[in-house]
Parts: sequence; C-alpha cells; structure tokens
Amino acid sequence: MSEFFARRPPNQPGLAVFLNAGDPPLPVLADLMRMLDDCRVDCLELAVPFPDSVTDGAVNRRSAERALAHGIGLREVLDFLSGIRPQLNHLRVALLADWSHTVKPMSMPDFVRRVADSGADGLLVHGLPPRLRGGYRQAVRQAGLPMVATCYATSAAEVKAEAAEYASAYLYLVAHYGRSGGALTAGRDELSAAVAELRTATAVPIAVGFGVRSRADIAMLHSLGADAAVVGSAGVARIEHALAEKADVVDEFHAFIQTLSPHSSNRVGGPPHDCPTS
Repeated sequence: MSEFFARRPPNQPGLAVFLNAGDPPLPVLADLMRMLDDCRVDCLELAVPFPDSVTDGAVNRRSAERALAHGIGLREVLDFLSGIRPQLNHLRVALLADWSHTVKPMSMPDFVRRVADSGADGLLVHGLPPRLRGGYRQAVRQAGLPMVATCYATSAAEVKAEAAEYASAYLYLVAHYGRSGGALTAGRDELSAAVAELRTATAVPIAVGFGVRSRADIAMLHSLGADAAVVGSAGVARIEHALAEKADVVDEFHAFIQTLSPHSSNRVGGPPHDCPTS
C-alpha cells in the first residue's frame, strides 16, 4: 500500500506542495522541509530544476531559473535529499525530474537507482517519451521505487487506465490543460467523473493539482473524492515574494501553509513551527 497520504483521517484531505530544489537555497530549503514535517504536510514534490518547462507558467519558470543560477543539478539535489530525508518523520518526498534536461544524459537504470539511493519516496519523470515508458517502469520496479503516474481529467479512457495501472506512489490527476499558475478552471462534474473513473481502477491515492490555491479549492476537491490536493505556483509565488522582500522564507511559507488547512495552528508554548494538522 502506498505510504503517501496514508496517515490522514478519512475526513481530512491530504496536502502536497511543489517546490524547485534550490529555490530557496538548499540550506533554507532544509529548514523549510523540517517545518513542513512539523506541520504534517504529507508530500513535497521536489523538482530537479530545469529550464523552459512547457507546462509551467511564469512563476514556476522564474523559480527554476533562480535554482539553476545557484548551480543546482541532479547531483546537488540527490546529495541534499540524502542528508535531509532521515530527519523527516511525516513528510514524503516525490522527486520530479525532466527527461530531456536531467535524465536523458544517463542510462535509465542508473538514474532510477541513484534516485532510490537518495531516499526519495517516489519519482515522477516529466516529458518521458512514450517509447521509453516500458524501460522506465522496469527500472523503478527493480529499484523498489514507487512511481507517480499522471493523466488529465480529460484524458482518453485508455490513458487514464494506463496511469491507474502503473501508479504506485500516487496518481497525479492534472485538473486541466495549460500552464501552471492559473486558477482551477476545471468543472466539478468533469473532475468528479475523472476521480470516480480512476477510483475503480487503482487503490493508490489520487491527488489533484493545477490551479489549486486555497483552502476552499482543497475542500472542493476532497468533496469530489480526491485523496489529496497539490499546491504549486501559489506557494512558489510566496517564496518569490519573501526572497524579494528579504523576509524569512520559512516563516512566510509557514504562514501560507496555515491558510491551506483548517487544522493548522501553532501550539501555545511550542516551537515556532510546531503546527500539527491532524
């Protein structure tokens, strides 16, 4: 059974957030991840930064460029993850890597083994050509590394069935076509039907993302049957603002996390970021 989103009460949605490794800089990111762990955020989708993403809007693209300017690549991300992962008790880390920029120069088995050895809890490869999917799936099976599979709410039935068959970490249901950073434009009926269709075909958690920005969005998705929501650009924008204002990035992101969950609050007398959400 997948360990992602598994320790939430039945009436509480899971939460995943997206960040580029290196934005904020890795020492600050380590503090931020410990804060997320204290707050019992379920998952961090941690991207190995890459340029010119066709699925990302301006906010996430600028974030990736800042990380790349700091010299962050696969080696730096995996070294960082191997150091921070043993310190995390609740937070799971799904590594996102772009095939063309990060994976292509390596053999697939070597890449997957390095990711597994870093302590990553799951893997999502962005832009993987269809002809390479079989080899990728074989490599993650051999490495014992859970895989995040994706599909759109409007994907053809066979595409959804394939995602449901091979997802072993969680299934990322992308709410709508376009670039990240916009609003949640998919209709309730469309999303509800997609979640229901996928639910009949997989036992892994279904997480919905793209345009999720608020507590109300998360509650709506949960009411439609989603196990979790993925929040990306809204959080990345909060980091960008904190960096520009020279504010405390961890404090700013902590405040943002509190806006997303009705159960998130500081305990009186506890450490600054002791904020259990369940």
